Amino acid sequence: MIPSEENVITTPKSETIAPEVAQPERGEFSTQPKISRTSLFFLAAALAVLALLLYSGIHSRVAAESRLKQRTEEAAIPTVGVVSPQEGAPLQEIVLPGNTQAFTDAPIYARTNGYLKRWYFDIGARIQKGQLLAEIETPELDQQLQQARADLDTAQANLNIAKITAARWQDLVSTGSVSQQETDQAVSNLSAVKATAESSAANVRRLEQLQAFEKIYAPFDGIVTARNTDIGQLIDAGASTQPKELFHMAAIRTLRVYVSVPEVYSRAARSGAQASLTLDEFPGQTFHGTLVRNANAIDIASRTLLVEVDVDNPTGHLLPGAYVFVHLKLPDEARSVTIPSNALLFRKEGLQVGVVRNGKVDLVPVKIGRDYGNTVEIVSGLQPIDAVILDPSDSLVGGMSVRLNNPPEGKAKQ
Repeated sequence: MIPSEENVITTPKSETIAPEVAQPERGEFSTQPKISRTSLFFLAAALAVLALLLYSGIHSRVAAESRLKQRTEEAAIPTVGVVSPQEGAPLQEIVLPGNTQAFTDAPIYARTNGYLKRWYFDIGARIQKGQLLAEIETPELDQQLQQARADLDTAQANLNIAKITAARWQDLVSTGSVSQQETDQAVSNLSAVKATAESSAANVRRLEQLQAFEKIYAPFDGIVTARNTDIGQLIDAGASTQPKELFHMAAIRTLRVYVSVPEVYSRAARSGAQASLTLDEFPGQTFHGTLVRNANAIDIASRTLLVEVDVDNPTGHLLPGAYVFVHLKLPDEARSVTIPSNALLFRKEGLQVGVVRNGKVDLVPVKIGRDYGNTVEIVSGLQPIDAVILDPSDSLVGGMSVRLNNPPEGKAKQ
């Protein structure tokens, strides 16, 4: 169908038909850039927050690990209790046991044979030197003495005639009346007779001395501690058998006390040092003595030094054989300290004690003096300013770091 002219639309040639393009509204064009910048801002903020959270988490974790490591290292350091050694008193002393002995103690024996005629003192008697203790009857000895004196008289008579004969022969030989041989025989006979007379005189003196032993005298001032004879008892001087003790005497005006001083206190055993004695039977009473001598040698078996202390006993209160306690004062250089027994370490290196110095353990070798049970005396190795570890463990070694749970007051903190 051919359109009509009326329906044909003509378009001028100069006009060009172009498709319509939708233009955005003014309001929409201005809003779109603002939304993009906000999103970027929030995105950046979110990233920053995330980074902060990551950093905070990592930092806290690192800090926790550091704290854990520090706490682990601190937990590995053992905590120990310490105590300060107790210093001895200014006049420190040692107390040692001993036994009193008489200054002079002697058994009295008979020196001649016979029978006991009489005794004059019994046990406990106080006697003076030279007093008569007993008498012995010696009839055989008396007869021997009489015979010896008779023999001496005979020898003296023979000696007198020998002297006269020898003198005469010497006068005659000068005139040639007798031979020289006869004169020499006369002189030689004089010498023999003289020797016989001297022998007889010596025998008489011997028997007289034996007879003098019929009477027994006290050899020193003292007391009779034993009487082992009685009237009529046979007395044997012991020529072929062991003699029997008649009396026993002791001089107690001065007593000796022998004390064994441990080697570590040997410096206290100085001659002339004063000592005091106490006895259980005299509570509260002290007796004074003087250290007069020592053995100057250590006994290898007991590691002690034997000393003698002399004590005046004019009243006789102290008896020989009594058990006493001898108090000896130690010199300044021999002073010691005491520590609890549970601070000692017994190892192959010897006896040691752990001491804390500058926060570290130092194992110090020590020497023990006296053992008091809960405490012990240390004579060398420690000072009162040391911090001694209580109840040390077996794993304790020198140089180990430790912490103190009770620093000693008044001491330098380690």
